[in-house]
Amino acid sequence: MKNFLSVNDVENISQLVNEAIELKRSPLKFQSLGKNKRLAIILFNPSLRTRLSTQIAAENLGMNSIVINALTDSWMIEFSDEAVMNQNKIEHIKDAARVLGKYFDIIAVRSFPSLTNRDEDYSELVLNQFKKYCGVPIISLESATRHPLQSFADLITIKENQKTKNPKIVLTWASHIKALPQAVSNSFCEWILKSNLDLSIAHPKGYELGEEFTQGAKIFHNQNEAIADADFIYVKNWSSFNDYGKILSTDSDWMLNEKKLLNAPNAKIMHCLPVRRNLELSDEILDGTRSLVTLQAENRIYSAQIVLKNILENV
Repeated sequence: MKNFLSVNDVENISQLVNEAIELKRSPLKFQSLGKNKRLAIILFNPSLRTRLSTQIAAENLGMNSIVINALTDSWMIEFSDEAVMNQNKIEHIKDAARVLGKYFDIIAVRSFPSLTNRDEDYSELVLNQFKKYCGVPIISLESATRHPLQSFADLITIKENQKTKNPKIVLTWASHIKALPQAVSNSFCEWILKSNLDLSIAHPKGYELGEEFTQGAKIFHNQNEAIADADFIYVKNWSSFNDYGKILSTDSDWMLNEKKLLNAPNAKIMHCLPVRRNLELSDEILDGTRSLVTLQAENRIYSAQIVLKNILENV
């Protein structure tokens, strides 16, 4: 593995999941692998789980990690090639990335979409410019279109809890007070479908995700119908893809609660966190035995650690 930007950088998903589960049993087994290696964690938006889990993963491998909050700890960066820098941007990505490539062995970047220009967001300019100019391996800690470390952790969590060979997995939209990106949902679909698992997606009309991420999934506009007999239900809000970045519905009836799960008695519930309690998911579910959200967050350490391990072994 040279870079980790999406599931497309993974040769064998099942093998990688099994490696992570094995590593989880002995997380300090490869503590000498990262000795004298440095990891940059560059954040263009806030983070709790992503930042800390990646730092812990690096520490477990013996790496040093330095966090850069890019909007406050560094100069404003210009990402466009051939830009005339006569505005508020002070440093070009060509210069910043090349320098960072001399300081660090691996660079992990967390960017975020504007949710105003779909073509611009889905071009992944920030991530691709770092990859183009830094000269060292790049890891996505979330981008405008994907959140691969989260989806990898989600798949680890499903593997640890599945009771059947091909569980019924449902991704369902939930209401939110602000427009959120499609990244987590896109990425979850991509990883589940490329693992050849059964996926259903439930959302109100107008919230269709990009077809490149959902081809092969069953699409429902009726949540109750979609979640019937589900083994895993992943709850997540996202803004409109076609009417880009817009909130088209605030229907609170899409919040998942125990009453809705009468027709899915064995369902385990997932969410990437942070979660808006009693808006996306009810307290009774989040604090109950169905919830896997804390386990998902724990597994963020091992998804990051196995990716770092694979990259260190190949540099």
